[in-house]
Amino acid sequence: MFLEESEAVPLKDVLIAMQNRIVTKTSYFGVPTQKNPLDFWVYQELVTARRPDVILEIGNKFGGSTLALAHLLDLVGHGRIIALDIDHSNLHATAIRHPRIQFIEGDAVALGPQVKSLIASNEDVLVIEDSSHTYENTLAVLREYAELVKSGGYFVVEDSICHHGLDTGPKPGAYEAIETFLAENKDFESDREMESFVVTWNPKGFLLRS
Repeated sequence: MFLEESEAVPLKDVLIAMQNRIVTKTSYFGVPTQKNPLDFWVYQELVTARRPDVILEIGNKFGGSTLALAHLLDLVGHGRIIALDIDHSNLHATAIRHPRIQFIEGDAVALGPQVKSLIASNEDVLVIEDSSHTYENTLAVLREYAELVKSGGYFVVEDSICHHGLDTGPKPGAYEAIETFLAENKDFESDREMESFVVTWNPKGFLLRS
């Protein structure tokens, strides 16, 4: 699929082509990275503007996006990453070696108290949730870690595109979990200005704490 030949192609077909590229070919510094680069550009803007003390990334797979986030922190000269996943057996050595990253293996919800003990009460935290994308797990992670986000900060829920742009993944899934969480928590709102590239894998997923 090439742009000059695709002006009449439905957006759904474009998303499918992008998904195939993201899942099968995308890498960062040689590390497989299953991330929409348009969303990661927004992360770069958030990190530069907010300069968080901690990025909590839940779901790391090969560690490509974790490494990319660590490089962003290198560039702003501040911050560290807590990288949490139920299985770290696929991590790339390049990601493991980065000094800003602390990898923790286990269930994110069960490890909530341990993870919170590593973060001081005055630290600013950006949370990125990219684990199983099931409704139950996503909602549980939101409920467990939302308290870490300070006013003006973000909790990003990834892959809410499942069945809301792409016919893949759990149903109900992350999108529905976001809606339930927002109904429960009036101090968070979906900041849809963060979706201004239009194509995002995180529809309604940039949650701003007011």
